[in-house]
Amino acid sequence: MSPLIDDAVSTACAHSPHGAVLAACEASMNRLATDRHYFARPARTLFNDIRVHFPMQAQARVWLVVQRYIACAEEYVDRQPKRGVDANGNPLECRATTRRGTPCQREPLPRNGYCPSHQHLAETETVEAAPLAA
Repeated sequence: MSPLIDDAVSTACAHSPHGAVLAACEASMNRLATDRHYFARPARTLFNDIRVHFPMQAQARVWLVVQRYIACAEEYVDRQPKRGVDANGNPLECRATTRRGTPCQREPLPRNGYCPSHQHLAETETVEAAPLAA
């Protein structure tokens, strides 16, 4: 995608357009590896971050490339063994908080990020909000 970047686009950031695209890609990959549960739509987020650096006629191609690479990255992250540490070597912790407001220190289950004591919280995340009656 590098040849498609429009160098004429003036950005408010300190990076060149190429540097800004690279920084956005690296940030997305880091967040995908470390904050998977709270990163619902990584492809959409990355595309929104970098699309200003591409001309309008290249946007569809950029979207397809971003989708493919994010799908590959998600598959890779999902295949990694769960060793009780995240991608940076920090110990995994349950996503819930205790009654005192401190983070739960128990190791989470791989399927949803909650420990056995807080599994009921995972069920509430999947429930869609009901539309408001007029």
